[in-house]
Amino acid sequence: MLFAFVALVFAVSKALPAIDGIYQQRQLSIETLQLDIVRENRLIEETVIWRDRRARVEADLQQLHNEIFSGDTVAVVEASIQSELRQHARDAGITVSSTRLAEPIQTADWIVISQEVSFRTDNQKNTIAFLEKLEQSVPRLRVTEFSFNKNRNQYAGSITVVGFARSEGLILD
Repeated sequence: MLFAFVALVFAVSKALPAIDGIYQQRQLSIETLQLDIVRENRLIEETVIWRDRRARVEADLQQLHNEIFSGDTVAVVEASIQSELRQHARDAGITVSSTRLAEPIQTADWIVISQEVSFRTDNQKNTIAFLEKLEQSVPRLRVTEFSFNKNRNQYAGSITVVGFARSEGLILD
């Protein structure tokens, strides 16, 4: 009887706290696993979102890359801009009467080249077509200044456009 009583006291004083500690540790492990499962499920759901974002950013990057001019030197980029501008004018029925020297402006990573041309046409609708072609141009030419006058049966004007190029790898004149 005394042995049973001592065993009971021992069980209550030593074994029960040990069992309770094991139980608490197990509960903590279960809670940690549940949190890990929730986090993993959230990461799986967000993977699709991040994958879509990455695809969108890469597409935007490619689109932006297509909108800039490239070349080995600033002179080549300037010539590309002039050529592109003249081609759009020709396609729209505009006659380029004079071209000023291009003005490159360099920043840390970019070269901005400003190009001004004077033009004439006999139909004012050609000017609208010209501006639309510039707006849709690839690489992109952006209009910064535009003037337009009617002189008898002819329309004359000038336009200034800018084109962008990365200065990295570009040989500066």
